[in-house]
Amino acid sequence: MLVKEYRFHSRGGVKSVYRSGKTIRRPDLSLIFCDNSRGKTRFAVVVSKKVIKSAVGRNRIRRRIYEIIRLNLDKFKKPRDYIFVIYSKAVKDQPYLELQKTIRSLIEESMLQ
Repeated sequence: MLVKEYRFHSRGGVKSVYRSGKTIRRPDLSLIFCDNSRGKTRFAVVVSKKVIKSAVGRNRIRRRIYEIIRLNLDKFKKPRDYIFVIYSKAVKDQPYLELQKTIRSLIEESMLQ
C-alpha cells in the first residue's frame, strides 16, 4: 500500500484537481494531474460504483494501482497531484504487467506536459 503522505486526505483536494487539472485518457482509465505547492506528490484512485458494484472489486483495483505507483515513485520528479479514474471493470482482471505498462505510459506522458 502507498504510504499515507502520498495519498489525498480530503475531498476538496480531489475537486480542485478535477477543476484545474489536465487529463490524459485511455480506453479503460484516465489520469488527471496538476502541479501543487505542497512540495509533495499525491495520488488518488477513483473507481465508481457504476463501474463495479462490489466494494471488494473496487478495492482490488485501488490496491493494484497503488502498488504500481509505490514501485515507481522515483519517476515522479515534480510535486504534483495525480488522480487515476477507472472507467472499465476489465482493469480488475487485467494482467499486472499490462496494467503496469499502461500506468507507466500515462505517467511518462504527464511528465512531458
